[in-house]
Amino acid sequence: MKALVILSGGQDSTTCLFWALQKYGTNNVCAIGFDYSQRHVSELDFAKQICDAQNVPFTVISLPIIAELTNNALTNSDMNVDDTKPENTHPNTLVEGRNLLFLTYAAVFAKERDIKILVTGVSESDFSGYPDCRDIFIKSCNVTLNMGMDYPFVIETPLMWRTKSQVWQLANKLGVLETIRTQTLTCYNGIPGDGCKACPACHLRQKGYNEFMSLP
Repeated sequence: MKALVILSGGQDSTTCLFWALQKYGTNNVCAIGFDYSQRHVSELDFAKQICDAQNVPFTVISLPIIAELTNNALTNSDMNVDDTKPENTHPNTLVEGRNLLFLTYAAVFAKERDIKILVTGVSESDFSGYPDCRDIFIKSCNVTLNMGMDYPFVIETPLMWRTKSQVWQLANKLGVLETIRTQTLTCYNGIPGDGCKACPACHLRQKGYNEFMSLP
């Protein structure tokens, strides 16, 4: 069984890459990333480095249309990233339709290569206000892709019910804790490893790491 991992180069998707490699084997895994004019686009360089080291084929798809259609802090460098999620609304780092488009393009790519497994690192446990990270969305998207493309896709979400602390635990179990800690880019400001320590992505990542390190 072959699997396609949607890989950004961040903590979650890179952990999913190693999860897929263990489950499906090196010869059965490839990865796809997306350049949507994100402010931390250098994350894709880290994704490529990881894939090269693991002999995983990695393809980058350019989707600048996302930045043209929606205004948010990840594609508009003139907008400051919210330090915290505003009440009763989404954070300004929400990129509308991002995961829907990623999964759609990944599905087209996968079907052409006889790949049925799509792996994505979305999580509902550490919900950041992104509606397209919820389990109900993924299940709905899975059904829609299968019907719309007449193909038996299975969308795997290894992190769906894991907190950030549990994601670190998984990385440790997979034997790649230091790789994930030092060779991924999660920071919205484009700083690898521990990041800028100020943006929401860095806060969530560090909080999870601290909780993981405090475990007995």
